[in-house]
Amino acid sequence: MSIQPVTLMVARRVARGRYRDFMAWLDEGRELAADFGGYLGSGVLAPPPGDDEYQIVFRFADETALAAWEHSASRRAWLERGHGLFEAPHEHRAIGLGSWFHDGSGRTPPRWKQAIAIWLAFFPVSLGFQWLLGDALAGLPLVPRVLASTLMLTPVMVFLFIPLSTRLLSSWLNAPVDRPRRTMHQRRA
Repeated sequence: MSIQPVTLMVARRVARGRYRDFMAWLDEGRELAADFGGYLGSGVLAPPPGDDEYQIVFRFADETALAAWEHSASRRAWLERGHGLFEAPHEHRAIGLGSWFHDGSGRTPPRWKQAIAIWLAFFPVSLGFQWLLGDALAGLPLVPRVLASTLMLTPVMVFLFIPLSTRLLSSWLNAPVDRPRRTMHQRRA
């Protein structure tokens, strides 16, 4: 069993005409998960325009904590209550931080692409945070200022913006990297 944080990502398509019921059901499931030990948080990523597949993210301290929730009677009852609210569910379990980047076959993009995807999420969030709260925190000494900013930004990054960034960039992240081949003439030079 892993002692690293574990993320369960679930994709569900809303059944036609059941949006409100589906959203209420999702909120209920997130509240149920919060009652379990090791629960670190959850989030819901709305689909892009024209799509109806929601990404639901549940994060637990380790595989044991996730398994306790997954195999619980309250989760089974919650899933039963959701019958008819969604179509085509699929789940993906990820361990550790690098798991944000695994595709369906378990491959990961090069580290430089991962770094760019994280930076593209981190920069606008950090900029917005500084714009909104930078002046209010400026009077604090360095350690409390950094502590406050990381406590506020880490959940936002982990549950919303990094998953959103990796989802929006998935075709680029998972595209094969073409390396130019050298010709005989280039090798001799």
